[in-house]
Amino acid sequence: MTQPVFVYSDDLLNYKFSNNHPFNPLRLKLTYELLKTSGILSDDQIVKPRKATDEEIALVHSEEYIHAVKQAGEGTLPETQAANYGLGTEDTPIFSNMHDSSAWLAGATLTAVENVFEGNAKQALSLGGGLHHGFRGKASGFCIYNDSSIAIEYMKQKYNARVLYIDTDAHHGDGVQWAFYDDPNVCTFSIHETGRYLFPGTGNVSEKGAGRGYGLSFNIPVDAFTEDDSWIPILEKAIDEIARFFKPDVIISQNGVDAHYWDPLTHLSVTMKSYKKIPQLVKNAAHKHAEGRWIAVGGGGYDIWRVVPRAWSLIWAEMNGIDLKGPLPKEWLVKWQSRSPVDLAKKWEDSEDLYTPIPRKQEICDKNQLMLTRALQHIRNEQRSV
Repeated sequence: MTQPVFVYSDDLLNYKFSNNHPFNPLRLKLTYELLKTSGILSDDQIVKPRKATDEEIALVHSEEYIHAVKQAGEGTLPETQAANYGLGTEDTPIFSNMHDSSAWLAGATLTAVENVFEGNAKQALSLGGGLHHGFRGKASGFCIYNDSSIAIEYMKQKYNARVLYIDTDAHHGDGVQWAFYDDPNVCTFSIHETGRYLFPGTGNVSEKGAGRGYGLSFNIPVDAFTEDDSWIPILEKAIDEIARFFKPDVIISQNGVDAHYWDPLTHLSVTMKSYKKIPQLVKNAAHKHAEGRWIAVGGGGYDIWRVVPRAWSLIWAEMNGIDLKGPLPKEWLVKWQSRSPVDLAKKWEDSEDLYTPIPRKQEICDKNQLMLTRALQHIRNEQRSV
């Protein structure tokens, strides 16, 4: 059996808006080195990415937008035009060579796709990807080129694949959803913090797709302060039922880890228990319904020291059938603690007393359960009518 592949090179570290921007590519390097020092990532599993071509990026993005991104990165895009493309904003500032940096991230996800579909691996991890807010002609929410959408369209056109997209970022996977909202060969599922409190404000349970894609868009907006006890059971039911219903050829999962209690940009309260469970559920669904084909990308995650490296490492561990538990490697802790502004977590697991109990726990669980029922209602109706 072929072993999973890990797509990585230092070329992926250049997608950097500024030293103070919350989207920091250092989290990629932190995760890579944690996996290496843990002894679960070998050199023969690492595949270097390639840069996506303009033609590949244009599978999803307009040529006019691609040209604008190039101009912005060269300093020649007029300020009066930048806002039309979502560039030069507080979320998505302009930086030098932003087209090339973005094309490397998109190309890394395409590299993962090619390794899976060309038979080199059943599973591939491209943590530089997961930029799920990018639109056809506009950047949004830290995302310039939407690598997942590019990869999905690429898989459709080159491999004639039916694609299930699973998004567990705290923010709604809006860019991917709208790109394939009327497509019968793509099913999107996003669990996220309700848009009442969080960007981008979409992802309502009523967003179910359109035209031939109606019924293939699934959203479960959960309440603020949702914990593992609600998050995990919802995912267990949703991923299993949606995968069984859609019968994909491949699963691509977006693994934003900003639903963690420590994340500074969101209001959810999940822990490493969820980040250990999510890849288990996706892997099981891939084995049951997609002949094991699973491509995983990164996404959000803004506590880059204590959360992201541990949570993303758990995806790779699951792909390799390894159970990570106990203390983190001392070598990694010693190297990075001097640079970290916070005390690094010392174990793979979070402590049981990570935060004080939430008074509204049962109310939150009940509201989330209602959202799950509403999201899956048409699947269950079809099952009853068969």
